[in-house]
Amino acid sequence: MTLSIGRIALASALVLALPLTSQAQTAPATPPLLTVAEQKLAEGPAGARFGLLVTTLEGEILVAIAPDQRFIPASNTKMFTTALAYARLPQLQASAKGTGVRLEKGPDGATDVILHGRGDPLLSSAADCKLDCLQTLADAVAAQTRHVRNVVGDDRWFPDERWSPGMSWNNIPSRYGTGISALTLDDNELVVKLAPGAVGAAPSFQTSGYYTIENRVATVAGKEDAIEVDRMPFSRTLRLTGTIGAEAGPMILRYGIDDPAHYAAWRLGELLRERGVKVDGTADVRHRPLTAADDPKARKEAPVVLPAEPAMLAELPAPPLAENMVRINKESQNLHSELMLRRVARAAGSGSIADGQAVLRTTMADAGLPDAGYFFADGSGMSSYNRLSPRGAVALLGWIVRQPWGAAWRDTLPIAGRDGTLQNRFKGTLLEGRLFAKTGSLNASRALSGYLVTRSGKTLIFSALANDMPEDTDAEATAAIDRALVVIAEAL
Repeated sequence: MTLSIGRIALASALVLALPLTSQAQTAPATPPLLTVAEQKLAEGPAGARFGLLVTTLEGEILVAIAPDQRFIPASNTKMFTTALAYARLPQLQASAKGTGVRLEKGPDGATDVILHGRGDPLLSSAADCKLDCLQTLADAVAAQTRHVRNVVGDDRWFPDERWSPGMSWNNIPSRYGTGISALTLDDNELVVKLAPGAVGAAPSFQTSGYYTIENRVATVAGKEDAIEVDRMPFSRTLRLTGTIGAEAGPMILRYGIDDPAHYAAWRLGELLRERGVKVDGTADVRHRPLTAADDPKARKEAPVVLPAEPAMLAELPAPPLAENMVRINKESQNLHSELMLRRVARAAGSGSIADGQAVLRTTMADAGLPDAGYFFADGSGMSSYNRLSPRGAVALLGWIVRQPWGAAWRDTLPIAGRDGTLQNRFKGTLLEGRLFAKTGSLNASRALSGYLVTRSGKTLIFSALANDMPEDTDAEATAAIDRALVVIAEAL
């Protein structure tokens, strides 16, 4: 009896097991991670080209889609500029100087005011300025003399390269394409405050007076605005057209300045007049033209001869560079990133873009990056000549992890759903607060590279690049990248 029951029990167990075995054999297998990532990217706009590489911190490849194709990286370029600066931060900070001012007597005995820029990105003339203020230098001049002739902006600390090769000319009027100069003031931006008028009337505006404003904007019913700006390069006439809603409320518009050294001299002249100093002359500039000596390839071994600077009447303290790196990466600040590259270049040579890129190539070779993995014509990502592969970006990020300053650099990155340029992305997903990455945005180009933490708590390195999107589909490409990263994080 016992044997019979045992056989029946065993038989029953086998029968019960059959459906389970059958279900296990017929249940759909979980798609490989690569397939899932490809499916998410395929949801992006037709015609777009995507590259994606995801690895562990140790370099194990988890997902690879076109990892060696080269893409326009937009502001992913700033990762390289800030990493290069962090690698040389002690030397850069030790050699940094703040903006200075001095008085210079001419042959006729007249006194000129010379304002010397040394690459400080934070100099301000705002009414509420507390640190690094142009007003401090104006006070020093006013305490020394009550009568001057010209006010001269001297930006010869760097050669005159106000725009990098490959930057679109139509960006020049915008704040994103403002001129780059060793003498930088108020982020080299002209601020226009615009307030709607009655329907059918032009809005009112307030500005510094440095530009002439042709106000052709009309006030219409509603809250929407559609304002366009037009300004030819080197012109100081800004033409505003379009419409603003009567219910829109006041607006603050910001536009680029082509000759920042001239603007700084003009603004200092205004501050001197406010302090009772008579200014007989005009705002003037001293630039250092770009020559073959500014290119290390043409320069060979010849030393760089830089203009000598006399003693200053007053100098502002050099700003802390590490704090500025936070703003560069969190906000994707183009001007400050370009100035950071030129600071590196000045410490190594003449302050030219070419000198900065030579230092970058040497540093990246030491870091083990493939030569074909990157090329940059600027320090911010505004150049359409720039190229980056996902493998090049991941190699950089992996190298950064191994550096003593790596954690500090990672803290400069935007945090998903929390701050910076990622404040409104990944909200409500697993990656909110768990993805730290540099964004990139340019015409038909989107980029996101950095670190993410998976569901299991593992930290991964990734780079996602998208190019060649059809017009008005950039947001779709961004969404496809985000979905691919979320599904990878959820699966691991």
